[in-house]
Amino acid sequence: MIKFEEALDKILESIPVIDKEHIEFTSALNRVLAQDVKSDIDMPPFNKSAMDGYACRRQDLDQELEVIETIRAGKIPEKKVTKHKCARIMTGAIVPRGADCVIMVEETELTDSGKVLFVGKNTKPNFVPKAQDVKSGDIVLEKGTVIKPQHIAVLASAGCIKPLVSRKVRVGVISTGDEIVEPSQKPVLSQIRNSNGYQLMAQSERIGTAPVYYGIAGDSEELTLEMISKAVAENDIVLLTGGVSMGDFDFIPAVFEKMGIRMLFRTVAIQPGKPTVFGIYGKKRIFGLPGNPVSSFNTFELFVKPLILKMMGADHEPGVFNLPLGIRYTRIKSARMSWIPVKISDKGLVIPLEYHGSAHIQALVNADGIIGIPVGTPTLEKGERVDVRQI
Repeated sequence: MIKFEEALDKILESIPVIDKEHIEFTSALNRVLAQDVKSDIDMPPFNKSAMDGYACRRQDLDQELEVIETIRAGKIPEKKVTKHKCARIMTGAIVPRGADCVIMVEETELTDSGKVLFVGKNTKPNFVPKAQDVKSGDIVLEKGTVIKPQHIAVLASAGCIKPLVSRKVRVGVISTGDEIVEPSQKPVLSQIRNSNGYQLMAQSERIGTAPVYYGIAGDSEELTLEMISKAVAENDIVLLTGGVSMGDFDFIPAVFEKMGIRMLFRTVAIQPGKPTVFGIYGKKRIFGLPGNPVSSFNTFELFVKPLILKMMGADHEPGVFNLPLGIRYTRIKSARMSWIPVKISDKGLVIPLEYHGSAHIQALVNADGIIGIPVGTPTLEKGERVDVRQI
């Protein structure tokens, strides 16, 4: 049995190279940029009015101003603002030549002669200077960025309509055990519905992979070998859930040996998640995850997710909040590192949720994250700061 940190190091020490591809930016959500993105224009590309008002010269603010044109957004100004002149301007429009400020409509009055008089005490420039946000050629998104909705807007603004991204990691998911039935089937007394397989599919899809579900392998070493062989041939990563403990019908380690999969570890000093298996087969990576749903969820978040993101070249670290514990927390055993579900209160305090063990998937429903309790630490005191890992 190895420590959590050692297991993670073994998983991440040799990352297979993933191919790259150009895709439409509209389909790039959750993909990972494989090269820097540079803007092909200044942003904004002109001095842009920040409000509706009048563009004029600051030195003329004490004079009546003649309106020489109206400039709406999308229109190129036709005239230059000169002495005692101004242009009616709309938010987002180009500030005309000669003007060095925009005065707000609310701070002006129209004279009987139709001229504009500034009645405020002072004014800000009220326009955004050309290239204030981005200069042409600037890097606007860096290689390794996991693309979020706000990044889609940046790609569009920079004219990068076909970014180069890492292809999706192909993930194969297999559930094991004669006691497992599909969710559409009502289980008899000795059976349980397959929640792990679909949970792992969803976790994989959420981080931008292309997961494939291969079904349930019953308690047959021959069938398990056949399904794993197919999944390994067709995917970059294979996730198996169940069948990795020490029971008579837990075939996964034996199947790994028959296939020539090199196992780097078989157990990890974490709770839940002790019976976690990790192996390498060429460029393929294979996980045998525990059969209880909280265990499989946690081990995916702790081990599989970092590997997938690294394979895609993501410059990513798990989101962690360092916050004070809202109550005193005690556990009975401390020989392994524990990962427990928690919620963050309105006051920013970390509250451990009711948690009955690795089969209690309901405990994760309202969880904001999980916290790791180190080996040898039976108690966390109220007010002690802990790292909350987002899930």
